Amino acid sequence: MNTHPGKVTQTLDVSASDVSNSEGVTVTESEGKSAERVVVEELKISGDALVAKVKELIHQGNIRRIIIKNEEGYTLIEIPMTVGVLGGVISAAFFPVIAAVGIIGAMVAHLTIVIERQESADVNDQAK
Repeated sequence: MNTHPGKVTQTLDVSASDVSNSEGVTVTESEGKSAERVVVEELKISGDALVAKVKELIHQGNIRRIIIKNEEGYTLIEIPMTVGVLGGVISAAFFPVIAAVGIIGAMVAHLTIVIERQESADVNDQAK
């Protein structure tokens, strides 16, 4: 459920190929044998808080991808988290990315961060 204003959460099966909903909130569950799920969150954030939020997300460690969009919904930068993050530590490979995120935050006032998190099926079973 959506408990935070300005935050949209979607839960998607990794094997799901098509997800669409006019309201922007979709929960897709499949009877497939997938052991992992992807949770997609959208956060509305101001430009000055962008770098701190991205660093916080990188430290969490279970993030698959971060997408930063402007007010119109255009993707400004897409950051895959498959390389360079070990144990939630920001490596030297991410310093240019963080610099780019800082420039975007300085130039754009209102942004949306789309966060894809990877969760195991065991975590979801315990929550039910």
